[in-house]
Amino acid sequence: MPRQLGELEDAVMTRVWEWNRPVTVREVLEDLQRERSIAYTTVMTVMDNLHQKGWVRREVEGRAYRYTAVSTRAAYAAALMNEAWSHSDNPAAALVAFFGMMSAEQREALRDAMRIVLPTLPEDGPPPGGEAGEPVDDTEPAGER
Repeated sequence: MPRQLGELEDAVMTRVWEWNRPVTVREVLEDLQRERSIAYTTVMTVMDNLHQKGWVRREVEGRAYRYTAVSTRAAYAAALMNEAWSHSDNPAAALVAFFGMMSAEQREALRDAMRIVLPTLPEDGPPPGGEAGEPVDDTEPAGER
């Protein structure tokens, strides 16, 4: 399971994810230098570390490497949420607390995501029983299931 990226790793990966194309250390360095003073060797080390950790793959082009993200930022965020949730001694309470922290926009994004995962989800309300993606038998009264 992934560990949270450090501040500089996140800054580098943000560029790799946003640009969505193979990038060089020089390109990332020049963009980072707009915000902070940083050395080429520091960026090179961070990108090498990200490669060793499996966040980016690299291919040689001339005398430089070009780095490409292995997965998306969304997949990274989902893995972090799953990791945190799996460590809870009360997953339901953790979800309730998490949902309570969400903004209206985040709750709407959650509803949109649930509609994708459970296409039969009513506009307002919980899924009609069963596990995600599992068909529901509506032939019996609710109390006899």
